[in-house]
Amino acid sequence: MTITQPDLSVFETLESEVRSYCRGWPTVFDHARGSRLYDEDGHEYLDFFAGAGSLNYGHNNPVLKRALLDYLERDGITHGLDMSTVAKRTFLQTFQNLVLRPRDLPYKVMFPGPTGTNAVESALKLARKVKGRESIVSFTNAFHGMSLGSLAVTGNAFKRAGAGIPLVHGTPMPFDHYLDGKVPDFLWFERLLEDQGSGLNKPAAVIVETVQGEGGINVARPEWLRALKELCERQDMLLIVDDIQMGCGRTGAFFSFEEAGIVPDIVTVSKSISGYGLPMSLCLFKPELDVWEPGEHNGTFRGNNPAFVTATAALEVYWTDGAAMEKQTRTRGEQVEQWLISITEENLADVKEYRGRGLVWGLEFHDASRAGRVARRAFDHGLLVETSGPQSEVVKLLPALTTTPEELDEGMRVLARAVRETA
Repeated sequence: MTITQPDLSVFETLESEVRSYCRGWPTVFDHARGSRLYDEDGHEYLDFFAGAGSLNYGHNNPVLKRALLDYLERDGITHGLDMSTVAKRTFLQTFQNLVLRPRDLPYKVMFPGPTGTNAVESALKLARKVKGRESIVSFTNAFHGMSLGSLAVTGNAFKRAGAGIPLVHGTPMPFDHYLDGKVPDFLWFERLLEDQGSGLNKPAAVIVETVQGEGGINVARPEWLRALKELCERQDMLLIVDDIQMGCGRTGAFFSFEEAGIVPDIVTVSKSISGYGLPMSLCLFKPELDVWEPGEHNGTFRGNNPAFVTATAALEVYWTDGAAMEKQTRTRGEQVEQWLISITEENLADVKEYRGRGLVWGLEFHDASRAGRVARRAFDHGLLVETSGPQSEVVKLLPALTTTPEELDEGMRVLARAVRETA
């Protein structure tokens, strides 16, 4: 594909140096549909990024778009803070009927604000309020957001350094496989909890991702998650599952923790909960934890009613029969895995490992710089993929759940070509 040089001058001169994704994809995008983006010159790109997991149902999904346009055309409420609205009521009823009740989940629903990190902040605040303790335990290579409370439970040194102040009251523990199976799961953690001389303050909660996306597609085993839940129960700690990127069907089931058979005390949800890429997040928790005073956590944009509308439509279209959606995601995930097996076999000396669940996969190279070169070469051939991991050493695949089998094959052929061409 021939790419003409786009006019990036206004971005380079006026926009802050903090900009990130645009540096790896140096073009100006204009429109999108499904799994395809198009730049202003008409070049087509297959999207295996999906808005960092915010577009599980693709760009401008026509059913969700129709629901949104109908709502706006009838002058439905756009901004509502936490006022009661028809759109919010319909979403809550649909979420209860299609998601919570079929899974026998008793959660109360909180709208903490429009971003994932706001959901995490509210979860941490609630856990501390309930338990009357300050300490939170997180895991190596975790990522929970860029606000200060979320950074305190995030592992990445570069992101933590951006805080500019000490990040306190968070303690990291080894994630699954971090010690290569040489130490029994949670041996160190439980010993610290039980030893009065360990220096570890009794935690209010433990926060965990079932699959660490930003951390490098590190997949926790179901038995590890079950053991973590049991440890939390024994030690009077709340278990928070951050399902912001891996929820809403990304790993197969609606919630990524379902496979492990656990019921977390608190769950954070964002990214694809609106279905359309509109800002929205939820903090879910067991009813006995609902000890908030009115207004104790609030935000001007927590009532994004257009997001409630598209979220409802997404649930009705894709989760009325959740088993079918889950089966489709797992089947398409197996298709991606077969491609990764082939790429690994072709590049045995270069590929360190591939790993994933559902439709989130990572390809790690022995040479940490290789992943970035592969991603850039893939872009040259019309495929959008990002990198993850502490050294950006993993090519991260996050296609929309609605990506067709043919599109998956197309994208994986491009990835295989990019790997060959960067050898």
